[in-house]
Amino acid sequence: MGIGASIFLIALGAIFAFAVDANLGWLDLNVVGWVLMLAGLAGLLTTLYFWNTRRRTVVAAPVRERAVAEPVVPVQDGRVVREEYREVRRPGHTV
Repeated sequence: MGIGASIFLIALGAIFAFAVDANLGWLDLNVVGWVLMLAGLAGLLTTLYFWNTRRRTVVAAPVRERAVAEPVVPVQDGRVVREEYREVRRPGHTV
């Protein structure tokens, strides 16, 4: 039952318990109203409880460290190239 349905039951029960003054003989509308209000309150509390348990944050597991290999370094003419610079010129554009 959602919040809207719970509030509806509480309101309907309040109307039966406090506003309606009818004599049906075998059915007491005051008791029906109180039962509806209690059912609505129970539904509201249950809904709010499940909303709160769903919103809890989960603590993540600790991250394990792992060794990372050295990056591959290019070699030119027997020398290790640490940095490579390229100049790209667009065709038709002169500086």
